[in-house]
Amino acid sequence: MRDVDGNTFLDYHAAFGPIVLGHNDSAVNKAVAQALAGPDITGIGSDEGEILLAEKVVQHVPSAEQVLCFNTGSEATYMAVRLARGVTGRTKLIKFQGTFHGWHDYLLMNIASPANMIGKQDPGSAGQLQDAIDNTLIARLNDLESVETLIKENTDQVAAIFLEAIPHNIGCVLPRRNFVEGLRRLCDEHGIVLVFDEVITGFRHGLGGFQAHIGVTPDVTTMAKAIANGYPCAVLAGKREVMRHFSTEPGGKVFVGGTYNGHPVGTSAALATIAALEDGSVHERTFRLGEKMRAGLSEIGERLGIPLEVAGFGSVFTPYFMTGDISDYEDLLRNDTTNDVRFRQAMCDRGIYMLPVAMKRNHISAAHTEADIDRTIDVAETVLKSMR
Repeated sequence: MRDVDGNTFLDYHAAFGPIVLGHNDSAVNKAVAQALAGPDITGIGSDEGEILLAEKVVQHVPSAEQVLCFNTGSEATYMAVRLARGVTGRTKLIKFQGTFHGWHDYLLMNIASPANMIGKQDPGSAGQLQDAIDNTLIARLNDLESVETLIKENTDQVAAIFLEAIPHNIGCVLPRRNFVEGLRRLCDEHGIVLVFDEVITGFRHGLGGFQAHIGVTPDVTTMAKAIANGYPCAVLAGKREVMRHFSTEPGGKVFVGGTYNGHPVGTSAALATIAALEDGSVHERTFRLGEKMRAGLSEIGERLGIPLEVAGFGSVFTPYFMTGDISDYEDLLRNDTTNDVRFRQAMCDRGIYMLPVAMKRNHISAAHTEADIDRTIDVAETVLKSMR
């Protein structure tokens, strides 16, 4: 990237993650240009690209039997809330401390909370309805007992459990398999809709999403960002028995709409992105580069005696300035925020763009090279020595 002053940066922020192939990927841009030569939007029915994209999502994503298109991840998670409430007739939602599911009132709660707000209502914005806040319950990640307690305290009131497949909005805190399996069991036992928010993980960590990796299938999945390599496109996918309640089917009582849903620009970009990912070579290469980056940064921290935990999965890496196990948001309260931001700012000053906000993840794309990773590790060593 080049800024207005002519400074050039090696970009790991990647617009919060959509850029999985690299900026201005030629195949994606070509597909969009071809789409622009046809109809833009008609506002009636579905166009061919929307159907083809739905077929691809159904082909690759374990939970997908039917698919609807949107433009942003927030729209998709908003509609997942409405769907779960419409299907169950219940109002309450369970999410986890530290996870982010978009800008709407229903789930904008308890994200990067200060220590004194853990266990309390911590809305993310002024202007949120109190009723929405009261109907959102907060559990601890990787703590199944906390989820069971909320379900018992709100018997027959919980419509959905929302899990950010990997809580990437606080860097990278991996959910344990037995925890996710436990969520599936609890949802089955209590008639709760299990929603995986794969807006970040979907397609960046594999065409099947993180659910294919962990082996647990939700009822509903939301995906966006890397699905279209930076173009606006999102999908809500799920089991037919749940999705049939949308108003797109005769008798469906859960209204869904949007003039720009399934726009040819977004669906064309998504189809081209999927085509580039289908042989597996992009994920194999970016995962390998991700492992090299994490190992390189960890080795420097250990050698220099700097408290540093480099977390990540696949093509994502997040340096935390702390030591010890990381299993939930409260563990991250040990992170040295001052040094975290200081490190990121110093990397930016040297042409390596990492969003200078504590705990934010970094993304490797198919456009990055081995030389880019080597350069980044070398610059990081210079920065960390100066910090020591």
